[in-house]
Amino acid sequence: MLREERFNKADRIIAVGFWANAGLMIMKLLAGYFGKSEAVFADGLESACDFIAILSTMIALKVGRQPFDPKHPYGHGKAESIAAVLVSLVIFLTGIGILVKAVHTIMDRTYQTPDLIAVLAALVTIAVKEWLYRYTVSTGKHLESPALAAVAKDHRKDAVTSIATLVGVFGAYLGAGVMDPLAAGLTAFFIFHIGYETCMGAIHDLMDGLPSGDLIQSISEVAEAVDGVEHVHEIRGRRSGQYIIIDLKLDMDPEMTVKRSHDIATTVKRLIFEQFPNVGDVMIHINPHDEEHEDLIRL
Repeated sequence: MLREERFNKADRIIAVGFWANAGLMIMKLLAGYFGKSEAVFADGLESACDFIAILSTMIALKVGRQPFDPKHPYGHGKAESIAAVLVSLVIFLTGIGILVKAVHTIMDRTYQTPDLIAVLAALVTIAVKEWLYRYTVSTGKHLESPALAAVAKDHRKDAVTSIATLVGVFGAYLGAGVMDPLAAGLTAFFIFHIGYETCMGAIHDLMDGLPSGDLIQSISEVAEAVDGVEHVHEIRGRRSGQYIIIDLKLDMDPEMTVKRSHDIATTVKRLIFEQFPNVGDVMIHINPHDEEHEDLIRL
């Protein structure tokens, strides 16, 4: 998949989520207010917060699609991980707001009996958000985009929230008024868990954490299968948005000419690009295979 095609596909996913979220936000705020449901109205406020998250992701994708330049020789992909951190913060703040409001309602015993429209709004939200989650996560995994993965988790968070909202508002509709704020409060803890997972994943990438061990092993096997490569001395990788940057140290025959070793390294790089479309760059260092050598590093 070409670079521009990857980002265009991500943009389309985000745009669908943006406009779907807009419609759900308006529906839930109106249904919660006129339907007298605290849980549904809180769900609407949560959707309003999601605008910030989705907007930050759209900006991140626009920044991240810019190619490398003299000031950013490794590209701008980290913008996606930064956006994922911002999304997680929005998720956390949303959970805190919902929890505080629910606790106040329960302590003050200011329960209301919601109307049927509030129940229907929760049902519609569950269906739409679960579809958005599946739609976004499938593309996010294919592109290996941290920003899309964060948005997908945000959609799943909304679906989970709305399930609890449905249980609470339906119970309150049947006469158990405490179930409406109780459902809203319990939902906050699901939200905290999703926010934590999103934040930790993004921080791992920002700290140049190692990608999947299976990916590293597969790349190493491709390199060692090339004629002239004696052994992969070391392999490291780090994520930059939708791409992985690989550092390879290859052991080769010390009597080999510079041109021959260069040709072999080029073959290794070309094969990695062909077999791993999410690899954005491969840096290769060559060592003589018949002698011990010390890696010079200060990290």
